[in-house]
Amino acid sequence: MSNTENRIFDPTTAVAPLGIIALKGATELGKRIDEYFLKWRAPLEGEDPETRTFLIEADCPRFQSGDGKGFIKQTVRGKDLFIICDMANYSCTYKMFGKENAMSPDDHFQDLKRIIQAASGKAHRINVIMPILYGGRQHRRAFRESLDCAVALQELAAMGVQNIITFDAHDPRVQNAIPLTGFDNIMPSYQVLKAMMKTFPDMQFDKDHFMVVSPDEGAIGRNMYYASVLGVDLGMFYKRRDYSTIVNGRNPIVAHEFMGNDVAGKVVFIADDLISSGESMLDIAIELKKRNAKSIICYATYGMFTNGLKAFDEKFADGTISAVFGTNLTYRMPELLASPWFHEVDCTKYIAYYISTLNHDMSISEVIDPHQKIAALLAKHNHSK
Repeated sequence: MSNTENRIFDPTTAVAPLGIIALKGATELGKRIDEYFLKWRAPLEGEDPETRTFLIEADCPRFQSGDGKGFIKQTVRGKDLFIICDMANYSCTYKMFGKENAMSPDDHFQDLKRIIQAASGKAHRINVIMPILYGGRQHRRAFRESLDCAVALQELAAMGVQNIITFDAHDPRVQNAIPLTGFDNIMPSYQVLKAMMKTFPDMQFDKDHFMVVSPDEGAIGRNMYYASVLGVDLGMFYKRRDYSTIVNGRNPIVAHEFMGNDVAGKVVFIADDLISSGESMLDIAIELKKRNAKSIICYATYGMFTNGLKAFDEKFADGTISAVFGTNLTYRMPELLASPWFHEVDCTKYIAYYISTLNHDMSISEVIDPHQKIAALLAKHNHSK
C-alpha cells in the first residue's frame, strides 16, 4: 500500500469524522461503499467493531396529501457529510391519496434538499454525490425554455453544499453555473475497460482488431479518450435531425452519417453517457454491421432502457450486438441484470476511494485521471494472452 493510500485510509488524519447518508434509491450504493470503509479504516477507540458503520440513517416520509419532510435520525454535528442520491431511480414509490406513485427526478431532488435542510448547518461540510445529474439532459437553452440543471446546481450551492460529484455528465460545462462551488465530473473509464477485459479475456486491443466509434458529435470526447489510451482508430456518426419537428421532447433523427476508417472485420466499441430508449444505439449498430464490423460492444454509464429490453434482446439474438456494459451508478431493472447481453461495471470502490481522498483534503487528480492504471491494465491483458 502506498503512502498516499495509507493517509487516506487513516481516520485520525481526516478533516472531520466521516458520515454517509444514502437517500431512498441509493441504499444499495451506500451499503457497498460503507463496506469498503469498514475494511479500510480501523475502529477508533471506543467504537464497537460489530455495530460500527459510517452510514447515517435518514428518511423522507410523505403525508397522504403528498407533502413530505426530511429528518436525520442521528447526529451530524461536525461530520464531513456525503449525501448519495440516485435521481433516476423510478422503482422508488410513495402513496398519495391512496395511489402508488413512482418517484420522478423532481421528487428525488426535493428529498435531497429536505435532508440538507435537516442537517441545519451543523455538519462540518456537506458534499453531494449525484451520479446522474438532476436535469442533466436540459443543460442548454435553444429557445425560450428552462435551464433545469443550472438552476438546481445553484440551489444546492445556495444551501451550503461545498462539493458536488457526478459521473459522466451529459454536458460538464453546466458547472459554469456554480464557479465558486466544487464540482467534479468523474469518468469511470478504467472500470469500464477492466470489466470489458474480464468479460472478453481473448479480445485484442490494437488497430487491426479493435476500433472506437462515437455515436454522435456530443459523445466524441469520451470516445476520443478510449481511442487514445488504447491506441486505436476513432470513427464518428453524425446525427442528421429534423429540427422542424419535436417528438417525445426531442428532434427526431433522420439518418446516421458515418465518418471514419473501414470497420470491416473489427470489434467496434461505442460509448455514450446514457441509453434511454436505445433506438439510436441500435440504429448505429445496424449501420456498422452493414459495413461488416465483426462485433459491436455498447457501453452507457446509465442504462435506463425506457422502452424496455425487447429490441436489445432481438438484436443480441440476431448477432447485431455482442454485449452492452453499464454501471451500477443508477437503478437497473431486474430484467436487465438477468439479460445475457448485459454486463455490469462496478463503481462502488471508485466512489469510496474518492470520498476518502476528499475526506482528507488531498489531491484527487490521480483519482480522476486513471491513465497510468489503464496503461498497466492493458499491458497485463496483452501479456496474459
